[in-house]
Amino acid sequence: MTDLTAAPADLMIETPSWAYGNSGTRFKVFAQQGVPRDPYEKIADAAQVHAFTGAAPTVALHIPWDRVDDYAALTAHARSLDVGIGAINANVFQDDDYMLGSVTNPDPRVRRKATDHLLECVDIMDATGSRDLKLWFSDGTNYPGQDDIRARQDRLAEALEEVYARLGGDQRILLEYKLFEPAFYTMDVPDWGTSLVHCLALGPKATVCVDTGHHAPGTNIEFIVAMLLRAGRLGAFDFNSRFYADDDLMVGAADPFQLFRIMHEVVRGGGLDPATGVAFMLDQCHNIEPKIQGQIRSVMNVQEATAKALLVDAAALKSAQETGDVLGANAVLMDAYNTDVRPLLAEWRTAKGLSADPIAAYRASGYFEKIVAERVGGSQAGWGA
Repeated sequence: MTDLTAAPADLMIETPSWAYGNSGTRFKVFAQQGVPRDPYEKIADAAQVHAFTGAAPTVALHIPWDRVDDYAALTAHARSLDVGIGAINANVFQDDDYMLGSVTNPDPRVRRKATDHLLECVDIMDATGSRDLKLWFSDGTNYPGQDDIRARQDRLAEALEEVYARLGGDQRILLEYKLFEPAFYTMDVPDWGTSLVHCLALGPKATVCVDTGHHAPGTNIEFIVAMLLRAGRLGAFDFNSRFYADDDLMVGAADPFQLFRIMHEVVRGGGLDPATGVAFMLDQCHNIEPKIQGQIRSVMNVQEATAKALLVDAAALKSAQETGDVLGANAVLMDAYNTDVRPLLAEWRTAKGLSADPIAAYRASGYFEKIVAERVGGSQAGWGA
């Protein structure tokens, strides 16, 4: 058994700047009151999540959505609010030039433009002290014969090699993947295997980012996690939840048992040890729920799944597995999953000087009423998040 009053200290969860803005589904963005109008206000909201959970000390930026003239000033602003700048996310999917792809586009001019943007993001990493460059490519094709599948992989590899060579000594690439959408015949990075192949070719500073919503229904995500941990190439998670496809719902909302199974493999593989470099990030768009509360609840959901995973009796599980006790082994996992860890986590929060109930504490803080009153006028974020 693990002392859960200490264990959550090893789990830090990065929140995304775009979760705080007016973002939503492919069909509609429902504007909310008090949402941030610029990156400074996004960071201020992210700081609230950290203040009430004690577990969200960094916020990821998305470029150009979060582009500013002075990144040193933005970084200082974050530090003044007791948070830091986390991963820098590139955007090579919202430009008309990228209709046929970005770094895999058949037009060399477009490929150069996309690669230059990725290099710009490394410059921003230098300015903010960020470690991670997170790359997701919408590149792909919709029709058989539309483009040369192998040639597109060559173009991708060429761009990644140029960006990799530009990285500083402590910087790295997190290469995300997605099964489908917006391309429906081929995605150029559709799965963890494709991502891993490119990362292995690049070198040790390239690792795979697992988005928990980017798989076919029924995919055993914990198997992927186990394999990447075994290979030393699990760089990060983008935590969200889905019922059908890439819904970007709050993590643990659709299948909390899956989240527990994933975190069990993380614990089993040593992924909570900061030395492994595994980054735990949220990637969500809150469309109908309050945005800051949605992030707080998501952090709490990951904490609960992790606490349950830490309760797994590893010795008993190993014994049952080695003796072929199928039901006994499963019972060990289920006993941990069925444990109500909320009182233990409340105790941990209280020991840190936090409220035992972060949601209730945030609601009582008056912060939401404050930003609704202050953030009037100006241009609120839309799909630019």
